[in-house]
Amino acid sequence: MSEQTFLFADLAGFTALTEHHGDDEAAELALGFADASRELLDCYGAREIKTIGDAIFVRSPDPAGAIRLGLRIATDVGERHGFPMVRVGMHTGPAVERDGDWFGATVNLASRVSAEATAGQVLLTERTSRAAGPIAEVELQPRGRRVLRNVEEPVVLLEAVAKGSTTAEGLSIDPVCKMAVDPAHEAGRLLYEDRVFHFCSLDCAAAFSADPVRHAS
Repeated sequence: MSEQTFLFADLAGFTALTEHHGDDEAAELALGFADASRELLDCYGAREIKTIGDAIFVRSPDPAGAIRLGLRIATDVGERHGFPMVRVGMHTGPAVERDGDWFGATVNLASRVSAEATAGQVLLTERTSRAAGPIAEVELQPRGRRVLRNVEEPVVLLEAVAKGSTTAEGLSIDPVCKMAVDPAHEAGRLLYEDRVFHFCSLDCAAAFSADPVRHAS
């Protein structure tokens, strides 16, 4: 049974986005995210398995390619103004294919790693790192040993970071809907406890004003 690298990518803060922008806009963003991610797959020899809500599930026979793909999804797709940031997780190992879907402990662990990632992060297991080997343009930074849900032993995780790249640090995150906001195109901003908050819409600014304690943390 050949090894595959399984990658899950989804929209961070999707529940908050749905709550404040409605089901229709959230659905359109999820579809747009999947379409934008699909456009990158062929470049890295990866194949889509399926979409699950706001997540896309992908496999690749090339772990180094999967890491590069994860970074492209997190940056090219997830660092756009007016779009939620993305989190990515992956794991490498054997799995079973049935009717175009894939099953097994490797797939389950990849899903758990994705759930552990925060907005903008690309996390991978030690096994994926070993399988990929050195990647000239990528730095793998240790993120410690984590206890993951329904996984018996703690798992060592690493974060993939593009060498010499600028990250999303220049983008603000709307504290209400969690959408990325380019300050040059914001709908509004508010000062609260010496912090400046940027908003994608006036509705989000109003929601923040109504309950700043809830949203500022």
